[in-house]
Amino acid sequence: MVNEKIGFSLWLDFIERDHLKKEFRRMIEEGVINGATSNPAIFAASIETSPAYTAQLDGLKNHSAKAKYEALAIEDIRTAAEALLPLYEADRDGYVSIEVDPFLCDDTEGTVEEGKRLHAAIGMPNVMIKVPATEAGYAAMRRLTAEGIDVNATLIFSPMQALKCLDAMEEGLKIAGAGGKRVRTVLSVFVSRFDRLLDEKLIEKGLEPGRVGIMNAAKIYNLVESRKNPDIRTLFASTGVKGDAYEADYYIKELMAPHSVNTAPLATIEAFVQHPDHRPRLPLKEGTIDTFFEKIEAAGIDMNAVCDKLLADGLEAFKEAFAKLLAHLE
Repeated sequence: MVNEKIGFSLWLDFIERDHLKKEFRRMIEEGVINGATSNPAIFAASIETSPAYTAQLDGLKNHSAKAKYEALAIEDIRTAAEALLPLYEADRDGYVSIEVDPFLCDDTEGTVEEGKRLHAAIGMPNVMIKVPATEAGYAAMRRLTAEGIDVNATLIFSPMQALKCLDAMEEGLKIAGAGGKRVRTVLSVFVSRFDRLLDEKLIEKGLEPGRVGIMNAAKIYNLVESRKNPDIRTLFASTGVKGDAYEADYYIKELMAPHSVNTAPLATIEAFVQHPDHRPRLPLKEGTIDTFFEKIEAAGIDMNAVCDKLLADGLEAFKEAFAKLLAHLE
């Protein structure tokens, strides 16, 4: 649940047309969520499995697969944005994110062009354009924010990625501010994928599992907060739990922090609502974080290599999901 007293926002990491019509609005009205996010994998799952898209697809038979996808996604994002608009107008978040084509992750010009085009097509002020945190993405973030478009930097795994995003966003925000535009940005730091990759090895080494993603996110949170920019926040993403290793809302509670966002799957949010706990767990002291990662390094784990692998895997997973969706829409 949203906690405005500490500046904590909870966004739903799920978009599906039937859900948007009823349950989504109820969650907003009851103060459970105050924003939403999407990605290529989420849209692929919804469009491929839900009959709610059949009628619109019937009218798009002569369109390309990507044009069909965009028509469906734009309608859903606009619907979500309209439901969230009262929150946005009251300066209580109310954002929804849509990601650019994942195959543009190494194309700055293509990312900027598509980000501007999608933002204009949706036609709502409370839409964030998601841009992967790659070398091409940093330049695109700077240009989009400079033009007054809210940006969600995604697929962040390493502190170095976060620093590059921060630098790009601050430059863009400065330009936008000089033009009289206020832009809001978030850095989506992926969490649970670290633990799914490393837990088994940590247990073998006698170390506590389920902490690498949290400690890495805590380090990046400190970096973001050190800039003291009210228009840039950490967004904790990839916060769903696979299997029963941890409580379903583990990554919401363990990353409760002022001036932050947590975007989570529907089941994760439902679990949190049953037993909410808003005691801040962050910030952690840098010494505590450093000591933790010294133990990780001593266990033979190269965090730079881990971050590189998770980024490559994340980019590939989104490309695969998007390619599969386009094939489905052909």
